[in-house]
Amino acid sequence: MTAALCIVGTGSAQAGPDTYPSKPVRIVVPYPTGGFNDTLARLAAAKLSVAWKQPVIVDNKPGAGTAIGTQAAATSPADGYTLLVVQFPFAANPWLYKSLPYDSEKAFAPVVLAGLSPMLLVAHAGGPLHSLKDVLAAAKAKPGGLNYGSSGAGSSNHLAMALFESLSGTRMTQVPYKGSTPLLTDLAGGQVDLAVDLVPHALPFIQTGKVRPLAIAAAKRSPLMPDVPTAAEAGLPGYEASSWHGFVTPAGTPQPVIDKLNRDLNTVFAMDDVKKVFAQQGVAPAGGTPAQFRTFIDGQMKLWKKVVQDARITAE
Repeated sequence: MTAALCIVGTGSAQAGPDTYPSKPVRIVVPYPTGGFNDTLARLAAAKLSVAWKQPVIVDNKPGAGTAIGTQAAATSPADGYTLLVVQFPFAANPWLYKSLPYDSEKAFAPVVLAGLSPMLLVAHAGGPLHSLKDVLAAAKAKPGGLNYGSSGAGSSNHLAMALFESLSGTRMTQVPYKGSTPLLTDLAGGQVDLAVDLVPHALPFIQTGKVRPLAIAAAKRSPLMPDVPTAAEAGLPGYEASSWHGFVTPAGTPQPVIDKLNRDLNTVFAMDDVKKVFAQQGVAPAGGTPAQFRTFIDGQMKLWKKVVQDARITAE
């Protein structure tokens, strides 16, 4: 489906979804330009603005671990004219920070889960770790002896490794970096033993032969790396950790408007050109209903609350 989105108003007149939107819509992105969250917002904005015949504006508000942009959206009117792009930190930040200027669970209404990006366990190609079972054996033989890189305390790849340690009963030493690129550069050079990161981040280093993929932290293998086993196949059942992306809107937004947003965004995600961009970024399109996204967010919050509290992790 590559044609322009076709929308038919089906909501109640009282809530006004059949006349929505009648003015510009804003998509807040609590991240800088570049990266998949920004790409997702701009894809949606381009498609919806054509379909709705209204401007859809992307508003990047990075900073404070996404709190600046998230707070800006939380305090916006609950009328459907502000959307917020959310990712992994939306479910983890409530447990990483002592206080936030908003309540993630109460301040927002889920609209739709856009996509999922599974994490990948990787090791230095010149080292002795050739499989996930090698990691488990080495970590158990010498607790704290293996070191792993992360993008900083409380980052998604730090929490993903903390989950790995919890499920496997192991303990390793974290080495924090300021982002995936310096982390993976040092992994390629052998300064750290292993890491967990997104497939698109790791792929260029794998292709040079400097980084070795060990397992995908997902229920299914990645189409970008079909020969790499899942964690369950490799020896650690239940180990699943993904970065994810979706849209929410301020709580109190009329349900018929949320339903319209959900339908129209699901249509966008099904377009061939949109699916192509997702695939290039290593993101599997998701979609679904607002209720399904609520269940997903609740599950993520429960998971990362336990990981954060058990490992006593705080954000930098």
